[in-house]
Formats: sequence, C-alpha cells, structure tokens
Amino acid sequence: MDTNGKALSDATIQGDKGKKATPLRLLAVGLGHMGISHAQAIIRIDGFELVGICSRSVLGMELSPELSSIARFSDFDSALGALKPDAVIVSTYPDTHAEFAIKAMRAGAHVFVEKPMARSVEEAERMVAVAKEAQRTLYIGYILRVHPSWRELIRRGKELGKPLVMRMNINQQSIGDAWTWHKNLMMSLPPVVDCGVHYIDVMCELTGAKAVRVHGIGARLSNEIAEDQYNYGQLQVTFDDGSIGWYEVGWGPMMSEVAYFVKDVVGPKGAVSITMSEQGDAAGEGASKTASSDILNHVKTSALRIHHSELNPDNSLKHADEIIKMANEPDHDALCELEQRAFLEAIRSGAVDTPDLAAAVDSLRVVLAADQSIRTRRHIDL
Repeated sequence: MDTNGKALSDATIQGDKGKKATPLRLLAVGLGHMGISHAQAIIRIDGFELVGICSRSVLGMELSPELSSIARFSDFDSALGALKPDAVIVSTYPDTHAEFAIKAMRAGAHVFVEKPMARSVEEAERMVAVAKEAQRTLYIGYILRVHPSWRELIRRGKELGKPLVMRMNINQQSIGDAWTWHKNLMMSLPPVVDCGVHYIDVMCELTGAKAVRVHGIGARLSNEIAEDQYNYGQLQVTFDDGSIGWYEVGWGPMMSEVAYFVKDVVGPKGAVSITMSEQGDAAGEGASKTASSDILNHVKTSALRIHHSELNPDNSLKHADEIIKMANEPDHDALCELEQRAFLEAIRSGAVDTPDLAAAVDSLRVVLAADQSIRTRRHIDL
C-alpha cells in the first residue's frame, strides 16, 4: 500500500524487465510494542525477508508463530556481523537509535528508525550525514505520514488560509504494563519529546513555515519517576508565518479521561478536526466511548469535522459543518505495514537525503527546545 492506503505497483518490488527483485534481507532490532508490529509487517511484504530479530531478552521470549522460527540475537553487533543484512529496523529505546542506525548504515544496510530519531539534534544530524556518506536510505518512523485521516486533515488544513492555530494533545491514563513502559521510556526521553515529534512534524507540514520560538511547561505528577523527570508537558510554538501551535502530553495513572484527544486546526476560513466518540455524535449515535489507556486509540479516528467560517448577511453561518466518516481505516498493525512498504519504496527509488528527513530533524529540534524551556523556565528562540 502507498501512504493513502492503496496497493503499491508491482514496479516497486520488481527489478528490471519485470523480473521480481531479490527480497532485501532485514534485521529487526527491538521487540517492544512497535518492534513486534514492524517485524510482523515485514513478513507480509514480498520485497523483504526477515532474517533476524534482536533484543536483550529475545532468547526467553514467547513469540507469535510467524516470528518463532526467525534467528534470534541478544546483541546488536553480533546480529549485524553474522547476518550482514540489507536493511535494519531500529525500534529500541531512543538512547540507542543513533548508535545502532549509524553502525547499520556503515555496515551497508538501509535503516528504518522509530521516532524520535535521536536524543539530540547533533545525533540526528550525524545520522543524516552518515546516510549521505554511505548512500543508504534513512527512513524515520513518523506513522502519521502514512495515516489516511491525517493526510486528509493536512490537505484540508492547508485550505484554511493563514495564519493557522493548531491544537493537539495525546494524554494517556497509562496503567499496568503501559505505566511500566512509560516510566522506562522517560529514563531515555520525556513525553513532550517522544510523542511531540509527531505533532510538530504535522504542524510544520500544515504551515510550510519555520518554527521560530517555543515555550514549554511541565510537571512531575508521580514519585515513581526521577526528580529530574516530568510526566506531563505542554509546549507552545510560533512559526515565521504567524501561525501558532499548542501541544500537550501526559502519561500515568493520574491522567484524566476528559479531553485526552484533541486534534484541531483553525484558520481564517474555518477549521478541521479529527473527532472520536469521546467528543459526541460525530462518530455515530450509540458509539462506544474510547479510553485513553488504550494506546491503539491514539492512531484511530472516527471522522473529520469540517467547519466553514463564511457568514450570511445576518452573521449566521452560511454552511453547516461537514462530517466525513473515516471508515475502513488501517489499524495500528496495518499502519506499520504502510510504513514498511514506504521504506521499501524509498530503498528501491534510491532515496537518501529526502525532504522528510530534513523535516524529521526540524521537528526534533523544536521538541528538544521545548524540553530545554521546561527545564530552564524560559522561552527558546530557534
């Protein structure tokens, strides 16, 4: 499938003169929530062959039948040396993203790396430099770039005029294993960075403008995390075209179920919003309520609500809001497959230094500045 959910043409997975290309041998590193989904997606794609999976705890893991026969490695360097893969997926914690990606590219492999691509702008820029030097594809896992609803949101948002006001959040009442996972993740990067790159990337694409200033606030709402960590954060970003954006994120068992899913773009001509059953009847009468604790809900949409600001002579609205139902959307695993098919297409096309890669570095720059703002209690000029 392409980024709009359509099947890719045979040309993307076939070689010269219509002959089917030899599958690219792939190593998947990291077997958490995202890593498992990516590994299973690879098995469904003819252009790839999954030849190895790697995780520190993989030797004792119970895996699905389709993964159980794949060669297992508990050490990345050993896996890379033994398999000499054509491509590597890096789905580990962010503190190893740059190290593993650079090693893989220098060993001749193309790399898909989960977001955020690195812990610092310097690491991210080094990754890009190595990709150019080695002439390897470096693809960043921004799942919203292949999400049909988000592509439509961005298309509609660009029609609203300038400046834009963008409001987005992803609060999660994480409990059980999710809270353990979030606490571990916060030892690598704060939530405003980890999830924020998705939504800043969307804001940058919506505006086509440069972020020039960011201000952040944060709060530590749990004694279960280190004193220098925070599990709630918010940022405000200003763009050079006058557009502004707001992003909020919270993790933990204390987070509210109220207004945890806000995805809203406002411009002079109106607004476009992603709606969930949490927000009322746009999702359909009798629709079940969503829960912020279900991480899969954060990539689902029920409908897009399109609002027009044009008025009648009496100042009443000239047009009623449109509700565009987003039926038959890809679920989380299908979105991961869309990402891996896009990765394959990028490799086949010889893509190295793409605009999306530069945008990934830019979005990381903004969220890291927001983290700096939270810690220093001052706004940051970019």
